[in-house]
Amino acid sequence: MLEQPYLDLLERVLTTGHFKEDRTGTGTYSLFGAQLRFDLSQGFPLLTTKKVPLGLIKSELLWFLHGDTNIQYLLQHNNHIWDEWAFARYVQDPAYQGPDMTDFGRRRLEDPAFAATYEATLAAFDAQIVADDAFAARYGDLGNVYGSQWRAWRTSQGDTIDQLQQVIDMIQTTPNSRRLIVSAWNPEDVPTMALPPCHTLFQFYVNDGRLSLQLYQRSADMFLGVPFNIASYSLLLALVARETGLAVGEFVHTFGDAHIYANHLTQVQEQLSRTPTAAPKLWLNPAKRHIAEFDMADIKVTDYHPQPAIKAPVAV
Repeated sequence: MLEQPYLDLLERVLTTGHFKEDRTGTGTYSLFGAQLRFDLSQGFPLLTTKKVPLGLIKSELLWFLHGDTNIQYLLQHNNHIWDEWAFARYVQDPAYQGPDMTDFGRRRLEDPAFAATYEATLAAFDAQIVADDAFAARYGDLGNVYGSQWRAWRTSQGDTIDQLQQVIDMIQTTPNSRRLIVSAWNPEDVPTMALPPCHTLFQFYVNDGRLSLQLYQRSADMFLGVPFNIASYSLLLALVARETGLAVGEFVHTFGDAHIYANHLTQVQEQLSRTPTAAPKLWLNPAKRHIAEFDMADIKVTDYHPQPAIKAPVAV
């Protein structure tokens, strides 16, 4: 099964990972320097051992591709992946007048009453981001995260570089180049980002009319985040292959710190008890060629038969 490499690594981290404290205070079991490979000619690697919502993957990737860094677009598409990082910046603003949100990441896990207050405050924040453009402009932006770095990297001369478009042009003109690289890790901007890039750099490779992509991910939440990352970069590969007239090749996923959070162990064991089924197929609107033309309705999967979703808390 196409997802088996992921399941094997998940089990390896669970059984042999080193316990480490981490920034969130949750604790992790981690391994350093693993790699996964997926042949996309065999299907689309959307996990079947638990349901992974393609709608969230599509809207987040399109958000990146638009060069957007404000969560308003995501919330308009019912995507809450990035809410908590914007909310964390909001409650630290001197203008914030709501309930005390000090150390909310820990408190909402330990105190049910506080958790209810937190959810209500976050929901009100989200609603105002969607309804109020001025509020969204002030509190919805995450800093120069992925979309900004991919599409408008700021140079020391004050210009911007559209890294992704440059790479697409190079794939079409110099496909044997070893410089088909897009980087999200901009040291100057890292201190002002809501979350420094976890998936930091990706590189394309062309051979025999097939386009492959390798991602380097410095920090990888194996249970919650990595299934999204696998599908997102496989979709990115397919979109760039469409624009450049190439067939899809391999998605190669290389990890720095691959970890399971200490409060995800039960969920991981549940997932590993399940048997994967055949991978779905990716459908892209045949009338569209260029990345800029695609919207949500132009991207679908067929023959996707996952087992039920498994919920787990996000460490912020």
